[in-house]
Amino acid sequence: MVRGDSQSVAIASASIVAKVWRDELIVRLAAKYPEYDLTNNKGYATQKHRQALQKYGRSPQHRLSFSPCRQSESDK
Repeated sequence: MVRGDSQSVAIASASIVAKVWRDELIVRLAAKYPEYDLTNNKGYATQKHRQALQKYGRSPQHRLSFSPCRQSESDK
């Protein structure tokens, strides 16, 4: 459903819950994997995050569908 969050209270609520849950997860992962600078990039592909992926490889928590992970795997 296109723009479902503006058409459904349930979808809007689920979207908020998912974002809060993800933000809390990123905080926990940042403590466990400080080399990826998750505190500052929130898991997005910033330059520092991409550089860490090249240097350290992906963590067990990185999604294989995250394009910088695919790139770092192909560089090996």
